[in-house]
Amino acid sequence: MLDVRGLRKVYDGHGRQVEAVRDLTFTLEPGDLTCLVGPSGCGKTTLLKCIAGLLTPSGGEVLLDGARVTGPRPGMAVVFQEYGRSLFPWMRVRENVELPLKQKKSLSKQRRRELVEDALDAVGLSEAGTAYPWQLSGGMQQRVAIARALAYEPEVLLMDEPFAAVDAQTRAGLEDLVRRLWRDRGMTILFVTHDIDEAVYLGQRVVTLSASPTVVQDQLTVDLPDERDQLHTRSDPRFVELRTHVYEQIQNARPGGGPAVSPAAS
Repeated sequence: MLDVRGLRKVYDGHGRQVEAVRDLTFTLEPGDLTCLVGPSGCGKTTLLKCIAGLLTPSGGEVLLDGARVTGPRPGMAVVFQEYGRSLFPWMRVRENVELPLKQKKSLSKQRRRELVEDALDAVGLSEAGTAYPWQLSGGMQQRVAIARALAYEPEVLLMDEPFAAVDAQTRAGLEDLVRRLWRDRGMTILFVTHDIDEAVYLGQRVVTLSASPTVVQDQLTVDLPDERDQLHTRSDPRFVELRTHVYEQIQNARPGGGPAVSPAAS
């Protein structure tokens, strides 16, 4: 479904070049839920923007269903960390969710309405369609951003630390929402996070990146049961083993091997 081959990104600035991403190669099969973690500043967001077609790589390539990504693709949608910037405050919730669908000229108004209502129902916001984003809590606003991505009917959903700005209780509920939507809709999801516990709880696989300039440090299969819940899964001894492994990889990935992220970073 998604194939990243030798991806490299170099930024030019102040008369010198900064190599943010050196050589990244990994794949996502159809229906995968893969989490991406790494030390702070390792280029996770740069990588995601290259995959989404929002940045042009300096080398290598990204393939979606075998076709090279050279710009934003209809088969991909992105959920950003800062929902306050990605939602338009002067537009009601329903209008925010519908906005990207207007780029799909083949969709009738009726079909757009159906997709919007289905997406809002999927994230538990059926009654919030006429509200403005600023009238909702942070967690509800991020649900609106997720609904907007769902309505677009993506094959691949890219999520860039989407829960970093919400409290722990809200975050737990949103994590379970992502797991449910992934199971129900069969999407391929690449989820970027700095929270190791979140990566192990959510993913079928955790890809750990090195410090910048970035390469793939480790790829770990998460062999936890498919049915997960916040209480029992996180207290499972196997969960503890997996999160410890990922934490050790991130420590090893940093220059000098010092700690950068706690296992339960928030």
